[in-house]
Amino acid sequence: QVQLVESGGGLVQAGGSLRLSCAASGSIFSRKTMGWYRQAPGKQRELLTHITGGGVANYFDSVKGRFTISRDNAKNTVYLQMNSLKPEDTAVYYCNGLPNFGSWGQGTQVIVSS
Repeated sequence: QVQLVESGGGLVQAGGSLRLSCAASGSIFSRKTMGWYRQAPGKQRELLTHITGGGVANYFDSVKGRFTISRDNAKNTVYLQMNSLKPEDTAVYYCNGLPNFGSWGQGTQVIVSS
């Protein structure tokens, strides 16, 4: 079973930046499309962006132009660079595969103050 460990969250002012990391166990990582998701209080978890094993990325409108996903297959790690953060980006952020692995990590909390 794949284990996912997210890190890098914190408290930041609006307009600031954070870089999230997600370390994954398992040998299938390099072949798996990976995504970043988030869940805000009282809302459903949403997919923000994903990246193929070969590095092709796709972004949804809420983060396009502000967030950048990347990966290092040698380190089994996927990253999310978040710039121009807004208060509405406040959420717990998770990584997982597409489709997801069936279990989730603990996530990392991002709080953006206005």
